Amino acid sequence: MKPARSTLLLFFAMAPGPAGAGGAPVLRADGLQQQLESWFAKARRAAPGTWGIAVATLEGQLLWAVQPTRPMIPASTVKLFTTGFARSVLGGDARRITRVLGTGHLDPFDGRWVGSWTLELNGDPTLERPLRGGPTILDLTEQLRATGIRRMSGPLSLASAAGEAVAAYPSVWDPRHQGRYFAPLVGDIVVNEGLVTFAVGAGSGSGKRALLHSATPAAVGDLIEIQAKTVVGRRSRLSVRRAAGGRYLVVGTIGTRARVRWFTLTAHEPKALVEAIWARALRQSGIEWDRSSEPARPAFPLASLAVLAQVTSVPFDSIAMEVNRRSVNVGAELLLRWAGGRQNAADRLTEHVRQVTGELSGVRLVDGSGLSRDDRASPLAFISYLARFPLLPAGKGFPLLLPTNGVGTLRKLAIGMPGPGIVRAKTGTLGNAATVVGYLGRPEGVLLISLMYNGPRVHTARQQQWKLFRLLGAQGVLLPEDSSNIGTQLGGTEPDTVPPREP
Repeated sequence: MKPARSTLLLFFAMAPGPAGAGGAPVLRADGLQQQLESWFAKARRAAPGTWGIAVATLEGQLLWAVQPTRPMIPASTVKLFTTGFARSVLGGDARRITRVLGTGHLDPFDGRWVGSWTLELNGDPTLERPLRGGPTILDLTEQLRATGIRRMSGPLSLASAAGEAVAAYPSVWDPRHQGRYFAPLVGDIVVNEGLVTFAVGAGSGSGKRALLHSATPAAVGDLIEIQAKTVVGRRSRLSVRRAAGGRYLVVGTIGTRARVRWFTLTAHEPKALVEAIWARALRQSGIEWDRSSEPARPAFPLASLAVLAQVTSVPFDSIAMEVNRRSVNVGAELLLRWAGGRQNAADRLTEHVRQVTGELSGVRLVDGSGLSRDDRASPLAFISYLARFPLLPAGKGFPLLLPTNGVGTLRKLAIGMPGPGIVRAKTGTLGNAATVVGYLGRPEGVLLISLMYNGPRVHTARQQQWKLFRLLGAQGVLLPEDSSNIGTQLGGTEPDTVPPREP
């Protein structure tokens, strides 16, 4: 195949022989170039647009490429960089803390906390996720009760270790995404990944009010007002309106024989949601809360206050694995803030990637999730990162933070492979971008693959990308998961550096 004039095609033949230095297998190029060229000829016809491709050995030596140095929109493959950067700063065992702080004393006669108190929220991505695990605000109120507290007074006060607790929509994200479930507010005040989910069903008969069946978090039920009516039939014409005070108004009609209707929305006023969760947790713990009185405000800095209760997130590596597996945008942004601070964190991320890869012109990142269309990275930058970062102390076992084929965003790669564990990769999808970057195990060695497409036929491009992974992985082998093999193949050396396996 002769590439188009706008396409740079490179091929480096590999030296023949059964093994390279140290006994490691050497990738043979026999047939690989033909497979790649044949695939690409079909892919670019099916999905016209801009393609950037790099296929390399585990050491980062290019075998075949199309415009490998061209900066392109990477979409959610940015999360691969974000989790690497944050791990470098924080370490794999780091945890995020949520606390109740106060100054005062406990009245032993009636269990009243006499003094000020505040809830410190620090953007824990796992806080208050009843369906996915993580610490809860109920854990905090149960600790308060265990200390003897039975009564608290004063309005809810929120703070963070960095100062005022805030949550906002990132300015670099497309405003059209605001309010959609994959683009919630980002900041210190985040519970249940910034989402609320609830189900509404028909009432007991025609003309009756529709009923709330379930809500997540459960306290969301205290913020929902249902005005929708039940009508005869199977049809559902329900809609949800956001109201002041973090409330949700359900209007419309639902048929007597209609299925329960589920809604997932972003928390548009996260402080109101936290207050509802806090109030319910106090009730469950048997603590009376008088919001009307006004105690003295907590003194700052927070370090001067006593810790009344405290919970921590799961370890960083577990959070990073989940962020990559489900491509959680808010989780990636929280990891970036956690590691890089509130200001200029994306600049620090960009500098990290440039230092690791040596690619100075092919990388410019403005967020940690890849949701912005202003992010840029080249296929070669990803290849260089995949090859070099696992060799650094902070990168040992890093590939295991990426989902394997058949899991999460790679679930469609369950078909066409000998089994799970052949691929460890990260996907990215926007309205004009489809990318896949990762590791693929073959009998002769591990391939590094970076497939980037920017253009109008995103779905078709993704199908073509899956075809290449299935083609190259049809005779694939398992990527190592134990510490004895990670040292020679995926950059790890010591058993205690291996992250926990994905749940």
